[in-house]
Amino acid sequence: MSMFCYQCQETAKGTGCEVRGVCGKSPETAELQDLLIYTLKGIAQIAGPARAQGKALPEADEALMRGLFMTITNANFDNDVFEKTIIEYIALRDSLKKELGNLVPSNLHDAATFTVLTGSAMQEKAQKVGVLATENEDIRSLRELIIYGLKGMAAYAYHAGALDQYDEDVQKYYYKALAATLDDSLTVDDLVALTLETGEKGVSVMAVLDKANTETYGNPEITEVNIGVSDKPGILISGHDLKDMEELLEQTKGTGVDVYTHGEMLPANYYPSFKKYDHFVGNYGNAWWQQDKEFASFNGPILMTTNCITPVKDSYKNRIYTTGATGYPGVTHIADAADGKEKDFSEIIAQAKTCAAPTGIENGTIVGGFAHNQVMALADKVVAAVKSGAIKRFFVMAGCDGRMKGRDYYTEFAKQIPDNTIILTAGCAKYRYNKLPLGDIDGIPRVLDAGQCNDSYSLAVIAMKLKEIFELNDINDLPISYNIAWYEQKAVIVLLALLYLGVKDIHLGPTLPAFLSPNVADVLVKNFGIAGIGSVEDDIKLFMGE
Repeated sequence: MSMFCYQCQETAKGTGCEVRGVCGKSPETAELQDLLIYTLKGIAQIAGPARAQGKALPEADEALMRGLFMTITNANFDNDVFEKTIIEYIALRDSLKKELGNLVPSNLHDAATFTVLTGSAMQEKAQKVGVLATENEDIRSLRELIIYGLKGMAAYAYHAGALDQYDEDVQKYYYKALAATLDDSLTVDDLVALTLETGEKGVSVMAVLDKANTETYGNPEITEVNIGVSDKPGILISGHDLKDMEELLEQTKGTGVDVYTHGEMLPANYYPSFKKYDHFVGNYGNAWWQQDKEFASFNGPILMTTNCITPVKDSYKNRIYTTGATGYPGVTHIADAADGKEKDFSEIIAQAKTCAAPTGIENGTIVGGFAHNQVMALADKVVAAVKSGAIKRFFVMAGCDGRMKGRDYYTEFAKQIPDNTIILTAGCAKYRYNKLPLGDIDGIPRVLDAGQCNDSYSLAVIAMKLKEIFELNDINDLPISYNIAWYEQKAVIVLLALLYLGVKDIHLGPTLPAFLSPNVADVLVKNFGIAGIGSVEDDIKLFMGE
């Protein structure tokens, strides 16, 4: 075994990648990511008490948030960046010891004391501190579940922070939770409680991001998104960061270069602020895992603002760029700007002008923009349809898409559910069914897309408001079933957030996480009704109460 990683849904054999990551990361990258997380735990232990008392530590806050985000699946594959970051964060860790003095705990863990390493020594250390360093299977399972939730939280906090929105309690929580994963005195029950607290903070961070996005760009509105192409050269932007989207649109204005979204950037089309740009053409392509062929046919430059980036092919390697926490060896990285200035996308724009227009791969439009504000504007219509029986059930089919053939289940499920049901979606899972001709119910489209994976918060808000409208005591009494697909760690924090909100009987697929030990999985099944998926026909009967 040269590595061990089981943080994503597509992990090898459903148990863990031991030779090379299914995502494409090498054993060396996996080890460096493990060592970076270990370093972050050391920072958290040293600075946690001071941060809990309200001491401002912006540099440490940034390190925890960015470091966690960098290790999310399909975000960064650049070993040089990880090595540099580890050395930088060890220096930060040691400077915090001096700065904080008697506020630093006396019983420091090795994660807070090991020395700066280079070359083979760094690799040797990394091999000792990975996932399997925790011997007890159940403790390991819960520690990893918490860490993966923190990674998802960090991604959402990073985007909110780009728009100058933060939650102080969330920032403090990184320290508490990371340090707790070093504490061998904590029991399974202690860690289960911490897992639910992670879900609570997940709700908070998604609320902050929702506030940041809507206050900056307006509330998403019902939008028909063009999926065809123009005859001008274009830039394709993928990922989740709306600040990058805004800056790219501003800098391409009047250049003769069009801008298209891809993957999880599709919901940018729904925001009013972006509709003023007449060179913002629409969406090109589908979910992240199809980028190999779609990036090749796009012909122009591609900007990856976050995950998911897959191993880069020669057919587009000379015209793909990364920015933020994202990186790939040999790919040009657009640096963050200092002092509140914009990133410089001039190199991408210049290259775009030399490229052919995108090759069309489809035509027509798709409809989205059904975040909580928009759906609540339709509340009277929705409630009337439910009371009349025109809408019998809602299916929350949010989450991630992926390469596994088993994900065809979600397309078939969408095709076979009764005509009197509505799909509520968010995340790239939507690409499994958002182009199907499913029609509408009394003018309400049968697929209501709230946006990105973080906009699963919108679906929770919608459910809570419907609970109030129907005067129910329990959110689980609503005619809503949860059939969610997952892939990476942002889906993990969404799941934990739903559990914290009291949502039960969530079906999760196409497989349950490999990082759930049998005992931990049993706790989730008994306490929350978590289940996997079966056949499409049997699951529909179950959800419809037949």
